[in-house]
Amino acid sequence: MVSAVGSENVHAFVDEALVIKRKSEDVAPYLNGRCIYLVGMMGSGKTTVGKILSEVLGYSFFDSDKLVEQSVGMSSVAQIFQERSEAFFRDSESEVLRDLSTMHRLVVATGGGAVIRPINWKYMKHGITVWLDVPLEALARRIAAVGTASRPLLHQELGDPFTKAFTRLTTLAEQRGDAYANADARVCLQHIASKQGHNDVGSLTPTAIAIEALLQVENFVTPKGARASGRRNSFLQA
Repeated sequence: MVSAVGSENVHAFVDEALVIKRKSEDVAPYLNGRCIYLVGMMGSGKTTVGKILSEVLGYSFFDSDKLVEQSVGMSSVAQIFQERSEAFFRDSESEVLRDLSTMHRLVVATGGGAVIRPINWKYMKHGITVWLDVPLEALARRIAAVGTASRPLLHQELGDPFTKAFTRLTTLAEQRGDAYANADARVCLQHIASKQGHNDVGSLTPTAIAIEALLQVENFVTPKGARASGRRNSFLQA
């Protein structure tokens, strides 16, 4: 026997599945096979949301960090940072994004720092860029829960896991905020939570976030949205 709460969860799951299916059908004709690049801070859910988007759109999914690891024959980004350097990783990351930019029908989860190089934007602008904008406290909680060992830009910080993550994320957000804002579409998790009556973005399902991503992509690719997106930050032209 399914409880009332369980029944509500089942209905919510079914409703989200129907909504994302319909929205993907609305958006797909406007994509013309263009790739979707997800950008955002580490821990923002790019891989999880990207896999959902790729499935409903019939696209292939790639994680740029994983592709870099494979291309250089190392098991993790942390190992690349330690044994080679961050600069070496960034060069390899740009090469991967260059290669992906020649392809079609992909959803790509990029590394958190991919946005700092203008050349990467040049590659990603062959497709559509989507920023997953997650509150820093929520990001810090997620990262603290799994540890910082796999996050080379966080692992050297001092303090408890949450403080360590939050302190470094705050600095990174200040450095990268303008770059993330260059994305064609922004998915603000705080906005989604407010619409759904939640106080905490942790209550959002990945599917709900993916639905919002499709809505924002639709706003960008449809004629009305395309006219409104004439802005281009000077960072992109550097």
